[in-house]
Amino acid sequence: MNARATQAEGGRGAIAASVLVIALAVGVAYANSLTGPFLFDDIGAITENPTIRQWSTAWTPPAGQGLTVDGRPVLNASLALNYALGGTAVAGYHVLNVLIHGGAALALFGVVRRTLRRVGAPLGAEAATPLALAVALLWALHPLQTESVTYVIQRAESLMGLFFLLTFYGFVRGVEATGAAARRAWQGVAMGAALLGAGTKEVTAALPLLVLLYDRAWVAGSFRTAWQERRGFYLGLATVWPLLAWLVLGTGSRGGTAGFGIDVTWGKYALTQPEAICRYLGLAVWPAPLVFDYGTTWVKDPADAVPYALGLVALVAGTLIALVKRPAAGFLGMWFFCILAPTSFIPGNRQTISEHRMYLPLAAVVVAVVVGLAWWLARRGEARRAGRITLAVGCLVAVGLGGLTVRRNGDYHTLLGLYRDTVAKRPDNAFARYNLGKALAESGAPGEAVGHYEAALRLEPGWPHLHNNLGSALLDLGRTAEAAAALQRAVQIKPDYVLAHYNLGLALIQLGQKDGAREAWATAVRFRPDYTEARENLGAVLLDLGRTKEAAAELEKLSANGAGNAGVYLNLGTAYLVLGRAREAVVPLEQALRLQPDLAVARERLAEAQRRAAAGR
Repeated sequence: MNARATQAEGGRGAIAASVLVIALAVGVAYANSLTGPFLFDDIGAITENPTIRQWSTAWTPPAGQGLTVDGRPVLNASLALNYALGGTAVAGYHVLNVLIHGGAALALFGVVRRTLRRVGAPLGAEAATPLALAVALLWALHPLQTESVTYVIQRAESLMGLFFLLTFYGFVRGVEATGAAARRAWQGVAMGAALLGAGTKEVTAALPLLVLLYDRAWVAGSFRTAWQERRGFYLGLATVWPLLAWLVLGTGSRGGTAGFGIDVTWGKYALTQPEAICRYLGLAVWPAPLVFDYGTTWVKDPADAVPYALGLVALVAGTLIALVKRPAAGFLGMWFFCILAPTSFIPGNRQTISEHRMYLPLAAVVVAVVVGLAWWLARRGEARRAGRITLAVGCLVAVGLGGLTVRRNGDYHTLLGLYRDTVAKRPDNAFARYNLGKALAESGAPGEAVGHYEAALRLEPGWPHLHNNLGSALLDLGRTAEAAAALQRAVQIKPDYVLAHYNLGLALIQLGQKDGAREAWATAVRFRPDYTEARENLGAVLLDLGRTKEAAAELEKLSANGAGNAGVYLNLGTAYLVLGRAREAVVPLEQALRLQPDLAVARERLAEAQRRAAAGR
């Protein structure tokens, strides 16, 4: 065996070992994420999403509801795959998320390794594999990635990241291919991955530009040469833009939560982003504190944004200068800023800072640190060992980061624990307090929930859902008068708030205000005719108020739709008796007993109805 063959086998062995290490590391770091429940946006996008339940609708996600899957058919189809394999069993969704993240880490390893093989002195091609392994491990195990992996619906970010990196991998393999057929095949892989990415998340819009910048920095050497040699490829890659435009236009303003047509101006949103981007960079270096939900952090005084804006301007200016003088370094800066650009420029009214946005930009930071360390070592006379030393340091840091990732995954094990952690870190986040209050109320702690609802209302006094939930918790505590006041405030702010009208009816009936309860439930039914519980209570209170004919009319609507329970049929039979319609009363009273055989009052009234019917009364 000659020396060249031995070296090739050694290279393949190192690559195989690296792949195994990356896969095992990701598996170990995220093993404890598999038991986490569905959270917040998971509910609407997964458990209440009818389109993922069959393949015929999997590629047409719900539109206009503000769901994460809106305008993202590939993301929706991936959830449909999970549903086909295991319904709504959450573990399967977590497993696929971990596999996607592992695949993205391997794609990053491949891209970085093949890129570093092109770097000359002082590193040399032999440093490519260890440095690429260090990059992949640090990126994959960084706890800043947990939101994109452990929070199921943020698969939008990791799946897009996988397709993004596969596009680059296909491109690199294409330019390295020696035959025309192989080159076209790999370019086809790149373009296919780009189109899938466009169907997963809008950040893919940055992809064609970044591939061109990569080509200029490491392959062609100039934009002119890149365009001349691969014009057809770039025209094909650019098809992601019309596809994205079509998908985005189909979403409108994503349920009023994002876009230029929402209630937040571009200027107001733009003021929040310098701090957001600086925070992302800080978390990349020191990942604490990590926050699940930052809420909306509007800048009240533009002067507060100036220090962050100055730092951001300096970074952007440095990137632009580097693009001219040092294209490789400039590419890393453009990778960071271009991928963040869609979420940094397009206004949103829910979260101005979100850690999952750093999923791909983090790669630029990690590459800069790893390659920078290796370059420094090589310049100090350690050229032959720079790759191995950097890998050793990277592995030590990666172990620490992996431990933090395992710990962070633990915060996702319960919704209650996650929002306790969020409120502890962002006490002025009204949305986090609202969700913590909701989780506490659902877990049987309405007293503690009230405290968080009240704290949230001090921050957002005009939020009707907060008033409703506060009223519901106060009802559970028996503080009925306070509950009624909170619920009345909810319907004043939002007159068509059906649930608040229903809950207000419950409070008023407990206070003995039967007519007020009747009005509340009638309003709920007017806005939502299929609200069974509201119509049932409306019928009952009408009967109690002596408005028997109206009560019968409401209860008949329920029985006609087969929506009645034993109480509905008992009340309907009672109404018929009061109205002197004994024969008609027999059927609903018999139905009440079929549904609840031990309902003594129904048995008594059935006997009375049968006696009157027999007597012809």
